[in-house]
Amino acid sequence: MIKKLTLVLLAAGVLSSCSMAPNYVRPDAPIESQFPGNADDASAKTPVTQIGWNEFFHEPRLKALIAAAIENNRDLRVAALRIEEARALYGIQWADRLPNFEAQGAGTRQRTVGTTGGMVTQGNYTVGLGLAAFELDFFGRVKSLSDAALAEYLATEEAQRAAYISLVSEVAKTYLTERAQARQIELAKESYESYKRSYELMQKRYEVGASSALELRQYETLMQSALVSLSTLQRQRAQTENALVVLIGGKQIKDLPAAHDLSEDDIMQDIPAGLPSDLINNRPDIRQYEQLLKSANANIGAARAAFFPRITLTGFAGTASPTLSGLFDAGSGAWTFMPQLTLPIFDAGRNISNLDLAEARKNIAVAQYEKTVQVAFREVADALMARDWLNEQVKAQAAVLKSETERLKLSEARYNNGIASSLEVFDSQRQQFAAQQSLVDARLLRLINTVELYRSLGGGIVDANAPKTAKTTAEPVAQNTEG
Repeated sequence: MIKKLTLVLLAAGVLSSCSMAPNYVRPDAPIESQFPGNADDASAKTPVTQIGWNEFFHEPRLKALIAAAIENNRDLRVAALRIEEARALYGIQWADRLPNFEAQGAGTRQRTVGTTGGMVTQGNYTVGLGLAAFELDFFGRVKSLSDAALAEYLATEEAQRAAYISLVSEVAKTYLTERAQARQIELAKESYESYKRSYELMQKRYEVGASSALELRQYETLMQSALVSLSTLQRQRAQTENALVVLIGGKQIKDLPAAHDLSEDDIMQDIPAGLPSDLINNRPDIRQYEQLLKSANANIGAARAAFFPRITLTGFAGTASPTLSGLFDAGSGAWTFMPQLTLPIFDAGRNISNLDLAEARKNIAVAQYEKTVQVAFREVADALMARDWLNEQVKAQAAVLKSETERLKLSEARYNNGIASSLEVFDSQRQQFAAQQSLVDARLLRLINTVELYRSLGGGIVDANAPKTAKTTAEPVAQNTEG
């Protein structure tokens, strides 16, 4: 009996490799074959996905903050735990593909009326090896459910990678914003002190009758406006610092390396764009939605298999005896074998509706996958287009600042020589301060755009500090699913 049961289970294992799920074919990417604008010579550069964040970002202070965020950020920790959750769910589903044997022992004693009218006490004791209801997966229903669970597990892995990349980019953008605000605060302080000195000088001139009250109030307005800008920037910087603290885990880091100025070119490196096809292979969010599409595709196989018979096996092999003392005596062997066939005849359209539901969910997954590809393409295209224009904007704004600085010097010289009025100097000072602030903003936009391009191309995950959970847990699972 045991040999026959073993042969049956072996045959079931071979047949369970069949599946009624549709053959999966990756949908065509609904995007152009080239990014707009000037294409980079990607062949001469390292692909973005092979540039880890520790290599992409050069500033030691920024790298220390990113490392702390990867270690302590709660959102990333939750994403890692989601992987463990999905892995456990897949393990539960995959276990249904193999028979479950259990050691069973039972004993009953009952007192009933005998055939002669007297009371009779009877007992029954069994012990042995039992087989729980095991489905012979001839039509791949269990296998399809297992494949769907595996795809969902792998989608969770990709979701964690996407969260990892997003965290790196958010820390970088928040830090760069804080640095820009710190520089603007320095400029606002310098401008306020300069305006304050000019106001005090104008006040003395007014007291001796050398200037009008209008000129005095104009300089006072300029001084107070600079103070308003300074207060606003200090508030914004404090809020940015709070956001950065949350990103890195809730605690400030002491003894950080010195910060670099935004005008320096060694904060991060330039990157090639590559080709649109690289997005599908490299972006974790695109791979995540493709795995969800595979899961929906596998669920169609499970829905189709529900139309066909289900065969389950239940068995027991061991010893039985009416007395506990004779349970292991010779000749007490016992076994049961209970195959069960279930064939759907009438279910009020339940199976048809389940199949329609599975197919509808697959169509939704296809649309979500295609939308994710399109969004990724647009993000890269926007960043590439902005990169060239922002470089030109920074150069032009630097030229504006140089021009406004020269204008201020000339206005002050004309005023000191009595040729120009204080209004001309007033306007020159205001325009120079605005040009300084605009240059800081332009440099910040250029740096943030570079970070966005790096993120949108899927960069940042190949690194010594990248999350190891997904890699270490996926390998044994993949081995279990072969065949």
